[in-house]
Amino acid sequence: MTDQIKKYRRTGLIIAFLIFALDQISKFVVMEILQLPAKGQIKLIPFFDLTWAENYGVSMGFLTASTDFQRWALVALTGLIGIAVWIWMNRETAKWDIIALAMVLGGAMGNIVDRARLGYVADFADLHIGDFRPFLIFNLADACISIGVVILLARALFIRENDDQTKDDVQLDES
Repeated sequence: MTDQIKKYRRTGLIIAFLIFALDQISKFVVMEILQLPAKGQIKLIPFFDLTWAENYGVSMGFLTASTDFQRWALVALTGLIGIAVWIWMNRETAKWDIIALAMVLGGAMGNIVDRARLGYVADFADLHIGDFRPFLIFNLADACISIGVVILLARALFIRENDDQTKDDVQLDES
């Protein structure tokens, strides 16, 4: 393993930790300082409000956990997924894939901590155009997970690394 790949992976861990920390800080500010759970909503600008939502499910409310057993099963499932993302990130060699996986990992850690500590994921970011809401209410962790997944998909579908192209050429020549 080259020093450059080690540096990418170390940077990935730092990014994941920073996303986790910023997510938890933003939730503390919204919940404790701004008292959003009691207020329900704080209007900020015409297209963005802080609106309190407790998400008992995963992405877009799927797999809603309505009992303690389901809650902890969801914590375990998302924890296993987080471990898989961490393993993938530590085996990855492409800088942008490592960064994208770090975004997913940091966001996942933030939401897992919420679910374990609170029993739900605290959501509050409400992006809208008038009454039209293109997204469900979300948080920083959700945004980072989504952006990380989009980067991974875009790179997988549209960008071919030079090393991958070379490997394909070598395999074709050997057959």
